[in-house]
Amino acid sequence: MATVILLRHARSTANGAGVLAGRTPGVGLHEVGAGQATELVARLADVPLVGVVTSPLQRCQDTLRPLLGDRDVEPIIEPRLAEVDYGAWTGRSLTDLAKEDLWSVVQQHPSAAVFPEGEGLAQVQTRAVEAIREHDRRITAEHGADAVWLACSHGDVIKAILADALCTHLDGFQRIVVDPASLSVVRYTALRPFVIRVNDNNGDLSALLPAERADKKVGEETDAVIGGSTGP
Repeated sequence: MATVILLRHARSTANGAGVLAGRTPGVGLHEVGAGQATELVARLADVPLVGVVTSPLQRCQDTLRPLLGDRDVEPIIEPRLAEVDYGAWTGRSLTDLAKEDLWSVVQQHPSAAVFPEGEGLAQVQTRAVEAIREHDRRITAEHGADAVWLACSHGDVIKAILADALCTHLDGFQRIVVDPASLSVVRYTALRPFVIRVNDNNGDLSALLPAERADKKVGEETDAVIGGSTGP
């Protein structure tokens, strides 16, 4: 199967403002985020992306603009990669939300967390993982198993995808850190996903490209290396 780079949108005007933006329209990038978006062009310069799939929210669109301006790739808008629908929590300050009983559930037992007038985190994981695996199968069928593609989404959504790939219960997903503009990499296979990087904030990803070899052995794509990997 192909390899997906999971990109969290760059720092937005809501990040650090102490407010839960959620799906509020018109949330763009902070000036720091604009710089992070520009830096992505160089970070991914050596990676031949065959496809880009993105959340429909503005901060993801803004993050991808410099990269797409440098590539001949038309992005696919994927609603299933949108931010969590926080419902009545949307737009409220994190300080106030921390006083709610649901806050501790989100922190300690997120699989049971359902936001008032919104969705549950378990629903988020189901829709997001379904979307990523579906697009990965499509891209593999169209471009081959050595293809690399990118999906741009949001922190909690990417953490939920990574928890699934790591075979970690959703209740443990708060242990995963996904910073703005960070890159996480997953290679799906018929047997299992391989999580190659998590929360990468520097360096390029050219070393992660699958080697083009004609002598691949049966099971090589799905079997883990006994004793640990020797590196890319």
